[in-house]
Amino acid sequence: MKLFDVTRPIHHAMPVYPGDPEVSVEPWLSIARGAPVNVSRLAMGSHTGTHVDAPAHFREGASGVDRLPLDALIGPTRVFDLAASAHIDAAALRGMDLASQPRVLFKTRPADRGRDGTPEGSFAGLTEDAARLLVASGVRLVGLDAMTVDPLDSFSLPAHRTLLDAGVIILEGLDLSAVPPGDYELLCLPLNIRHGDGAPARVVLRELAK
Repeated sequence: MKLFDVTRPIHHAMPVYPGDPEVSVEPWLSIARGAPVNVSRLAMGSHTGTHVDAPAHFREGASGVDRLPLDALIGPTRVFDLAASAHIDAAALRGMDLASQPRVLFKTRPADRGRDGTPEGSFAGLTEDAARLLVASGVRLVGLDAMTVDPLDSFSLPAHRTLLDAGVIILEGLDLSAVPPGDYELLCLPLNIRHGDGAPARVVLRELAK
């Protein structure tokens, strides 16, 4: 069964959400400089690259990433191709079989523009009515290939609040450029940061047996 690694690599000066900490990966100990080992120093925000949002991201005292249920992060998922949509509203989702899908992932970019160089303003974010429809459908996890589920120019971030307040896990910053639409097994393991508002994750999709 084929595996798709849909995690964006973390590297120095990679794109981040406006206002988030810049990413720095630099040598701390170096064999080339006489140390017995190589050790790097990492500095980055908790919502860097491919990452998971926890309820604590928006609500003081809410559950952190360390309390997210693992059974919501691992299991069947479906990838939907919405790259042709200017925005993802409830109308764009109607007709999709959401009720039978506990986890949904949305491709919002053309396949040849899914890597780090894609301008972040070019993705389609979720509208509030789309988020409400996903909650009503019983979805437990929503993921997409942009660094935020809301449109980049959104200030109140209603999609985030609607999903997280309902206990729906948000997975952002995926690289779905090489993944055809269809059904997979999702393997998503965020860093176990105590009380964390979010955490980078290694995310893999596994093809289902035919």
